Amino acid sequence: DNISDFSLNATDCTQVVVPEEVFFTVAAAGILENLLVLIAVVRNKNLHLPMYFFICSLAISDMLGSLYKTLENIFIILCKMGFLTPRGDFEKKLDDAMDSMFILSLLGSIFSLLAIAADRYITIFYALRYHNIMTLRRALAILAIIWTFCAGSSIAIALFSYEAATVIPFTILFPLMMFFILCLYVHMFLLARSHAKKIASLPTTTVHQRTNMKGAITLTIFLGVFLCCWAPFVLHILLARFCPHNPYCACYMSIFHVNGTLIMCNAIIDPMIFAFRSPELRSTFKKMFCCIR
Repeated sequence: DNISDFSLNATDCTQVVVPEEVFFTVAAAGILENLLVLIAVVRNKNLHLPMYFFICSLAISDMLGSLYKTLENIFIILCKMGFLTPRGDFEKKLDDAMDSMFILSLLGSIFSLLAIAADRYITIFYALRYHNIMTLRRALAILAIIWTFCAGSSIAIALFSYEAATVIPFTILFPLMMFFILCLYVHMFLLARSHAKKIASLPTTTVHQRTNMKGAITLTIFLGVFLCCWAPFVLHILLARFCPHNPYCACYMSIFHVNGTLIMCNAIIDPMIFAFRSPELRSTFKKMFCCIR
């Protein structure tokens, strides 16, 4: 709808369509993988730690993103079959609900990554006081605040998505939070490098430092994957709102389905990073599959 006939006629770019089978396959894989992560954390008491609860929060955000794209494609298929009318009152409410789910997924991912980054920062530089600073109750309280804020924001943005005053803060929030996390990273690695030189003569502390830095590197991978998968879609939202008739904007918006597929790929890649970087999770997955067999 964001690409009008004028913009389509003004550009030679053809619409890139991803087969519906690919959408459903990728979405189902993302939902199942993140569900496995949640089950693994619930079953293994050794994983009942603030860091893994923040990871579960990220997994829930990924699941919501995959579920959003699945429901959206079902909605489109039903419209094509004539069971739903694109401009009906019920369909509009359904569309608003799905938009709210999408925004909730994006905001949930951003703030979950921010929580993981803060947790890694405390782990590295306040290792001796970590368990006093980041208690389980405090971590749950942080998650409750995050999801309450994200739920309220997603509903407000979905209801007033046609207002520029709503779209601009939403799109600004994405690069602003990414910039804040990036600054936290730079500060983290610079201090870690300085600390590593000072404590190089202490073998036990060095091992502990390497373990913490491994967690920081894992978080860096999360952030890189998140940016690659979500940034194209956020750019699409900006272009659709502010220059829908521009030929260059319309050309970029012709790959809308590809950008949507990237979001669902993020839900598949994140659990793979969990399993690859966490020995405890790998062990839990193996035990789960052995029990199933």
